[in-house]
Amino acid sequence: MKKNEKYSDQELISAIVKRENVNQAIRFMYDGYYRYLENYVLQNSGSTDDAADMIQETFLVFIKVVEENKYRQESGVKSFLYSIVKNLWITELRKRKSMGIRNEMFENAKESVTPDISHSLVKHESHKLIMELFQSLGQKCKNILLLFYYENLPMKEIMEKEDFSSEQVLRNKKHKCLKSLIEKIQSDEKTYSTIKNALQYAG
Repeated sequence: MKKNEKYSDQELISAIVKRENVNQAIRFMYDGYYRYLENYVLQNSGSTDDAADMIQETFLVFIKVVEENKYRQESGVKSFLYSIVKNLWITELRKRKSMGIRNEMFENAKESVTPDISHSLVKHESHKLIMELFQSLGQKCKNILLLFYYENLPMKEIMEKEDFSSEQVLRNKKHKCLKSLIEKIQSDEKTYSTIKNALQYAG
């Protein structure tokens, strides 16, 4: 039994293969390589807990590889352990990144879909109500307000479409139409709020 002594790579492999003093051999790996392997994980976005998990898994993988006679000894034990922990940690980071992306997509969906639905409902109800009120203002006012708020046409184009002599005349008419609209709904606060939303969401 080797106590408080260093194992050569060959002695370490032999202990694992022959199942002789395996616990002592594993203790040697912890004492000799833990900090070295931990440092890799810590320098690559990992915590001490992450490192502990990765190193434990690394040693288990190493022992399994040795027991199955798949360790070709083309590199030293230290280098081989490093390659194992590196691969394990890269795989873990990819999993976390993938999960993070999925979570982010889910959160973004929650943040964007709900307002979009709400917006659509408000727009639909507001549009319905404002169309009824526009109709009551007369055809000319209805056309002006629809062209301006819903089709976002410039005043010059509306002037030509509706045969106004100047933009100023059109502006005066639009102002009167809006004034009439407000007078029709000023006694109903709920309706007024809905109309404001309709104008806000128009287009």
